[in-house]
Amino acid sequence: MKRFFAACVLVLLTATGAMAVNPDEMLDDPVLEQRARDISAKLRCLVCQNQSIDDSDAELARDLRVIVRERLVEGDTDEEVMDFVVARYGEFVLLRPRMSARNLLLWGTPLLGLLLGGAAVAFLYRGRSRAAPVAHLTPEEQERINKLLADGDDAAG
Repeated sequence: MKRFFAACVLVLLTATGAMAVNPDEMLDDPVLEQRARDISAKLRCLVCQNQSIDDSDAELARDLRVIVRERLVEGDTDEEVMDFVVARYGEFVLLRPRMSARNLLLWGTPLLGLLLGGAAVAFLYRGRSRAAPVAHLTPEEQERINKLLADGDDAAG
């Protein structure tokens, strides 16, 4: 039993996130490889969609990792590599989208809708809260009500 427990603890201690980078993809220069890993961690796998290309086993993720490394070997800066990938695959490839006018519109539209909806509700509520003026009964209407009430009392009693 102790051996089983020790084996379970050993497995839990050694369990780490699986990195999908294959040894044949890795660069010989450790500085360039670290830059490639940093860039890959910021790029979304277009197949998995909620994993970085560094964590994904998908073929497209592998292709993207190779592209990143090729661009770094050619001398591109990290920003140039990111711009190249975004130009090729669109901004969706970024795990953290860049701030732009389109993004502001995307995030601002629900807020604007909430504000406009709240203003509409407030306007409608304000319009309904005004009580209509109370109309007083004419003497004839009051006499008729009194007669109906008196007739109701006679019928009930």
